[in-house]
Amino acid sequence: SMSVKQSEPEKVSLICRLLHQSPPGEFGQVVQDLYALVKDDELVRQEAAHVGAHHNKKNFTPVQVNGSTVLLTHYNDLGGNRFFYPQDKFSFEFDHLSGITSKTHLHSVMLDEEELWRGALHKGLNTYVNCHFPAGNCCVFKKSLGKRQMFVACIEAHEYQPLKHWNSLWKSDWTFALTPIMTRVTGVFLLQLHYFKEANLHVTIRKSVSESLHVIDRNQFVSDFVKFMKTEDDKIHTAILQNIQALSEDMWRKDLRRKLPITRTFMNWNELLKNYHQNTNVSSKEVPA
Repeated sequence: SMSVKQSEPEKVSLICRLLHQSPPGEFGQVVQDLYALVKDDELVRQEAAHVGAHHNKKNFTPVQVNGSTVLLTHYNDLGGNRFFYPQDKFSFEFDHLSGITSKTHLHSVMLDEEELWRGALHKGLNTYVNCHFPAGNCCVFKKSLGKRQMFVACIEAHEYQPLKHWNSLWKSDWTFALTPIMTRVTGVFLLQLHYFKEANLHVTIRKSVSESLHVIDRNQFVSDFVKFMKTEDDKIHTAILQNIQALSEDMWRKDLRRKLPITRTFMNWNELLKNYHQNTNVSSKEVPA
């Protein structure tokens, strides 16, 4: 338990550190643990509201509003805990502690050339995500970088299974400017996995990719963009599976107390039983392998 003698700044520093370290999907649990640990609900609530906003935007937390799934990100943050959903043109307030949305307002958007591109990108991205991510969500945002108008395509897919002792989050964002003829697309992947049954295992995988794509017309660009994204998704997915396989084989080799030969062949139980029964003159029965 936390010492009563600790000063307020020390308590705040500890609370913030623990909240910032909370893996995706576990923020609420860490807050509950801190209520029990710190015995100062107001202090915990104040820090949790502040760090919770950062946690949600960093992890592209999906929220259900008006029948749409909206990602909370730095790109659609209007300040004052309000967020904007460009696809259905509304904004809403979000309470980072309770997870409750409120005060939904229409948020008008100029239907200019850039908005038409953003809408087409959202549509293409959504089709791709629905096909390839069983629990995926996405959104495309516009953001200004100085005088340049940038687009950011965000993907989030998570599976939180606290009862099975693991939580995982996959997210990626893809940034580019709509410059004529060619544009540079930069993608950043982040995979976070936390397993906490017989160990406390945290896995974080980060990767950046970049490619120049032709910008001639909307449909062509959306199609090329999705193709590039799929190629990179497949590459990182394959690499992760290979690494996991190599890691599990390594652990398998180290953990076996009796060194067994690993032949990668399956035991043919039916054949063994048949031979055994023939030798003992007992009638053979098929046994499921």
